[in-house]
Amino acid sequence: MDRRSFSASLAASLMLPAMARGQTAWPQGRNIRLIVPFAAGGATDIIARIMADKLGQMWNCSIVVDNKGGAGGNIGTEAAARAEPNGETFLLVSVGLATNPYLYPKLGYDPVGDFAPVSLVAMVPNMLIAGQHLPVKNVAELIAYGKANPGKLTYASSGVGTSIHLSGELFKKLTGVEMTHVPYRGSAPAIADIMGGRVDIMFDNITSSLQQVRGGTLKGLAITTAKRSPFAPELPPVADAVPGYDVSSWFALFAPRKTPPEMVARMAADTKAALADPGVKGRLDALAAESVGSTQAELAAFLAKESETWGKLIKDQGIRAE
Repeated sequence: MDRRSFSASLAASLMLPAMARGQTAWPQGRNIRLIVPFAAGGATDIIARIMADKLGQMWNCSIVVDNKGGAGGNIGTEAAARAEPNGETFLLVSVGLATNPYLYPKLGYDPVGDFAPVSLVAMVPNMLIAGQHLPVKNVAELIAYGKANPGKLTYASSGVGTSIHLSGELFKKLTGVEMTHVPYRGSAPAIADIMGGRVDIMFDNITSSLQQVRGGTLKGLAITTAKRSPFAPELPPVADAVPGYDVSSWFALFAPRKTPPEMVARMAADTKAALADPGVKGRLDALAAESVGSTQAELAAFLAKESETWGKLIKDQGIRAE
């Protein structure tokens, strides 16, 4: 090898570690922001902080959870869509990404066109609960009671368009039972009114009401997923009495659409690895949240299916955000 070839070869070999460091350095040294389109303290926020902690450890960087609540999640979601696509901003969002286009007459973002799917993070079942005043012990008895007393049943939710609300609307559609929707600002006041006998039932997030069910202050009638939940195996699925019924709250990561594909792929792979960590899984289990982890393509297909399912229901039932 002549001196010129040797020098070129040596220079190339010296560049390789630097190139490798450059590739693996992301996101080290970055100030990464994880936008949550809801206020602090809710399920989306808690799950975001669990993920931020673990990924920050894996990447040796700081990930800041940025709560931008309001307008059913639309304010924070639009902020994420408009963020610079440089790998420094991601979005942890829930079912609103699939439902809000049908609930609101105009959005400042396109759920598909403005975002790159990263990974499905977790699934949380809802639970059909009833007040002790209601003379039913299971879903079949609830349906019979509702049909014998048309229009008498009331069901609470944590707000219009939430998975809790849509769980009730799907139940109405599949059973033909007439019920009156009573929306609240969150689950806590709704649960209080059910325990007080002012509202009859609710398809609540399992995390919010499982303790009261096991303590006997509420009745747990069923779980909303198609199969029994490992977090409440004593509860049968609603689908046992209502074929085709299957509802879960879900949480997923997205990035602004033009974020470099290699950064999105790295985030997806590391999210899946983080969700396999026993410590992360344990923290999610404590919330009755099933850790998932998915490919980007699987999340894209999942969002499309959720949009189709809930979009049709929202249109059929004439639901609009207030």
